[in-house]
Amino acid sequence: MQYIDPAILAVKESIRWYSQRLETDVQVVRWGSYGLPLLLFPTAGGDAEEVERFFLIKQLEPFLHAGRLKVYSVDSINGRTWLTSDSVEHRVWIQKQFDEVIRSEVVPLIYHDCRSAELPIITAGASIGAFNALAAICRHPRLFSHAICMSGTYNLQKWLDGGWLDEFHYQSPIHFIPGLKDGELLDQLRSRFILLATGQGRNEDPGESWQVAHVLGQQLIPNRVDLWGEEWEHDWGTWRAMLPHYVDELVTRIEEG
Repeated sequence: MQYIDPAILAVKESIRWYSQRLETDVQVVRWGSYGLPLLLFPTAGGDAEEVERFFLIKQLEPFLHAGRLKVYSVDSINGRTWLTSDSVEHRVWIQKQFDEVIRSEVVPLIYHDCRSAELPIITAGASIGAFNALAAICRHPRLFSHAICMSGTYNLQKWLDGGWLDEFHYQSPIHFIPGLKDGELLDQLRSRFILLATGQGRNEDPGESWQVAHVLGQQLIPNRVDLWGEEWEHDWGTWRAMLPHYVDELVTRIEEG
């Protein structure tokens, strides 16, 4: 077997372009040269390199060095907007456009970088990043095979300032999944797997994960809630423990077919 220097396997590359859809620059950062693709979303205000600064990439180095995983992260443009914009209409518009950028710009970039459109893409994230991971697989199950959702905030309705926009309905899995009828989208979702992990410590809300599990379960979409103990808080230390644990589970599952 040919020896490959681990330093090559963990190589980092940053790509930035102007997106007409979002009318702003988008950055994607990739770590690794071989392996299954993982799209890792930052938290609400994070950029694409946040996951490195808070040592999630460090925790995934064994997978990068072994050539089992390539990690991609994208700026949390929608998350920043949910937190900072004064306009509900603008927040929802950005959410819709961000979803389209993931489907039409980020995923094709991953396919091109992997030189294959056949590899299953795992998606993952914590907090608002977990919402993005869930939304990605629920809206585009043809593109994503598994999701790792950690300490998720899944109901963004509180940021609609007491109002409602019909356009938001189809961006929010807990709202649009219950209304799905038998068809291609639901059939695809029933062949996917969504993992919902949450601590029970400070600022964690396991009820959010159970709500998602209930919505998915009613539609026979495979999922699992993993409750971690009260010592696991809504913070990076929890996610640094969770992510490699679940990446190992899911990558092994995919590798073994």
